[in-house]
Formats: sequence, structure tokens, C-alpha cells
Amino acid sequence: MSPDTGTKQRFAGRTAIITGAGSGIGRATAIQMASEGANIALFDLVNDRTSVVERKLNRMREGCALAVDVDTSDPSRMEDAVRRTVEHFGGVDIVFANAGINGSIGPIEELSIEDWQRTLSVNLTGTFLSLKYTIPHMKKKGKGSIIITSSINGNRRFASFGFSPYSTTKAGQVAFAKMAALELAKFKVRVNVISPGAISTNIDESTEPNEELESIIIPMEFPEGQQPLADGPGKPEDVAKLVCFLASDESSHITGAQIVIDGAESLLT
Repeated sequence: MSPDTGTKQRFAGRTAIITGAGSGIGRATAIQMASEGANIALFDLVNDRTSVVERKLNRMREGCALAVDVDTSDPSRMEDAVRRTVEHFGGVDIVFANAGINGSIGPIEELSIEDWQRTLSVNLTGTFLSLKYTIPHMKKKGKGSIIITSSINGNRRFASFGFSPYSTTKAGQVAFAKMAALELAKFKVRVNVISPGAISTNIDESTEPNEELESIIIPMEFPEGQQPLADGPGKPEDVAKLVCFLASDESSHITGAQIVIDGAESLLT
């Protein structure tokens, strides 16, 4: 799906930081926001995918994209990445804290402390750092929009066996978003969280099942088709449209909201 070139320039003159921007929901959102006038800082581990996105955006509008090689769970690299973005584009208006991994999955007693900490570091600490280093710049402008990617897992759905670290981080992101929304409201910085269901992305590449996973799975039969509203998983572009709405002035009275986007998937379980 290509962005709608007839859409008004909702983000002209604004700069967005998007984490996990090299693929999936991050990539789709970067393309959509850039098509509507935003400058985009692509925060990801820079590789072929991220470089392709950067080139694509700069062909759309020269100089609108900057790829930054960053591990979102690393405080020093995140602080430096935000600094580079501000120096390059002049500020930060929108933050889409989207980077995340499925991580190791398996019985709780079989997960190592390293497995647990790695998932929390990427998903939860990475979200914290995304806000920590960008909030001062949005406060300075007196306006901003932050969107955090959580999940229905850990919030609406608890049937993904072995996903206790992942689901814990996704529940934590919702609480963190609501606390941040209240804290930042008087500074006109809005914070909202989205909870996607199954979306066609590359996140399954980060799933690391262990050998004991089968021992805790309870057989379950789902109705035919797990996304009642669609013939399969949602598309990254579906989520990008929601993110762009929450980032825009059209949602100026929305903060502290958790919005589920799963095609009614979570209503089945």
C-alpha cells in the first residue's frame, strides 16, 4: 500500500522520531508521515532494511530522512541519537516508541535471568529511554505527541503460552503511557498507547522458543479465522494510519488512551 499523495500535509515542518523504523509498523508509519510533510529520524540498528527506508523517503522529499544506528535499550546511544536528531532537524515534535522484540519464550522456570532482562531491556527500558531523552525537547516547544506500541498480549489476551516476559513488558508499557500522559498534560505533550493484534511484520524473527515450551501449551481450538474483520493478519499500513491520527492535531484532545487495533481478534479469547 502506498501513501495517499492527496492527503493534506498534516506534519509539515514537524520532526518525528520512530524507533524500530527499518521494517513493519515503523517503516509503514515513516512512509506515511513523510508523505504528509514530516522529517523522520529512523532509529534502528542500521542495516540494509533501514538504509532502504532512508533512501525511499529521501527520494520522496530530499533531506527528509535520517537513519540513526541505535540500540534503543542503550542509554548513551539513545541520548546521542536524540541529540543528533535535534541538531539535524532542529527539534522533536513526535515520538513513536515502536521498537520491540518477542524475545525468549518458554516455561517461567526454564527462562534464564538473561532471557528475562533482554526482553524487558528492549521493550520496556527502550520505551522509557525513548521518552526520557525526547521529553525535554517537546516541553521546550510546548507541544508534542508520543505514541507507544504495546500489544493485546498482556492487556486483552493471555493465551500466548511462554510469552510471560513479552506480555509483562506490554502491560508495563500501558501503565507507563498513562502515567506519562498525566505527568505531561500541563506541558501540552500527549501520550497514547496502541495495542495491535496480529500484524504482518518481521517481529517473529526475534522469537526464541526454548525446548520446554511444548510442556506448558494447553491445546485450544479457535474459530476459523482469528481476525474476524479480515481474512488474515492486519497490515502495517493499517496501524500507521492510527499512529498518524494520534500524532496529528486531529487528536488534540486525546491523551492517556489505549487503543486496540486487532480486527476483533482479542474478542475471540
